[in-house]
Amino acid sequence: MTTVIRAVLWDFGGVLTSSPFDAFRRYEEANGLPSDFLRRLNAVNPDTNAWSLFERGLIEVEVFAARFAEEASLAGGVVDARDLLSSLSGEVRPAMVEAVRRCHDRLKTGLLTNNFMIGHATVDFGSILDHFDVVIESSRVGVRKPEPRFYETACVALGIEPDEAVFLDDLGVNLKPARNMGMQTIKVVEPAAALDELEEIVGFPLR
Repeated sequence: MTTVIRAVLWDFGGVLTSSPFDAFRRYEEANGLPSDFLRRLNAVNPDTNAWSLFERGLIEVEVFAARFAEEASLAGGVVDARDLLSSLSGEVRPAMVEAVRRCHDRLKTGLLTNNFMIGHATVDFGSILDHFDVVIESSRVGVRKPEPRFYETACVALGIEPDEAVFLDDLGVNLKPARNMGMQTIKVVEPAAALDELEEIVGFPLR
């Protein structure tokens, strides 16, 4: 018997907004760094590097900036971490936000985001938050995607089982543990195609 979907879980950057990797590329081009330098840098020691610790809220911005600059230097580049952070905002995708609104009218909704706490304030999501029943931020809960406990935290907060949820993210590494837990997953590459998949799963129009 097919389990009924009761909740839709959404990533933020790269799903509801343009990808933060676009900002990475702009920073690399502006600062003479090789293509994908920053993504490769964050893939080294992914559970203990500066980026990971900062997303879990385990270090302050000053410590992050120093450690990240050191990691970049060891990899052969120069990065001003504060300048990089200030460039990470993306453009909101209105069609995705409308889809969240429609899902929220009929189902439970959760925002699952890896983010930073800077000066004890996390990213400003604006009115988008009105469409979510719960918001799980890595910098507040102390775990991050793709750690399974991050997804478990969301399920407990929403009062659902994993197989009652569908999760949208732009990174396969973040989708794999959710899928292993029993969630249906959608990798967001082209937003329109992702919404096609989601409409098929939830069974009602999202646009």
